[in-house]
Amino acid sequence: MPTPGRLRSEETVRQDMSEADDAQRLISVTLDPDSIARGTPNQEQERAVAIYDLVEQNTFAVPGSAAGPYTLNISLHDAKLALDIRGYNGVTIVVHILSLSPFRRILKDYFMVCETYYDAIRTATPAQIEAIDMGRRALHNEGATLLELRLAGKIDCDFDTIRRLFTLVTALHWRG
Repeated sequence: MPTPGRLRSEETVRQDMSEADDAQRLISVTLDPDSIARGTPNQEQERAVAIYDLVEQNTFAVPGSAAGPYTLNISLHDAKLALDIRGYNGVTIVVHILSLSPFRRILKDYFMVCETYYDAIRTATPAQIEAIDMGRRALHNEGATLLELRLAGKIDCDFDTIRRLFTLVTALHWRG
C-alpha cells in the first residue's frame, strides 16, 4: 500500500504532465478581419466551428519554445499566409510566412466541390450528397497534408489540428 507521501508525489507528477499538455496547445485563434471577406452562411458557420473545435481540442507547440499555451492570429499578407504565434502572455514567439502557391490547385478544386456540395444538399439524393462529401473530405485531407508538410519543423501538431487550420486557410483564401 502506497504511503501518503508517495500519493502526493504521483499526483504531482500527474499535475506536471497535465500542465505540460496544457502548454502544448492553442488557447485562442483569430482570423485577421482585414484579410477575410464576408462568406456565405455556410462558410461563416464552418469558420466558427473550426475555430471553436480548434481551441477546444488541439495539440500545438513551437519547437524549442516553452512559452505555451499559445495564441494564433492567421492573416494574409501580400498573398502569403501569415501565422503569428504568441505565448499566453501576448509576446510574439514567431511569425511564419508561407506561400499559398502550392495550395492553389487544391483550393480551387476544394471550393468547386464545396459549391457542388452545398447545391446538392438542396436537390440531390443522400447517396449523391455522400459521394460529393467524400470528395470534399479527400481534398480537405490533401490540403491538410500539404499544410502539415509546409509546417514541418516549424509547428508540432496532430492531424486533427492541421485539418482545422486548413479549414481556416480556406476561409482566408475565399474572397467571395
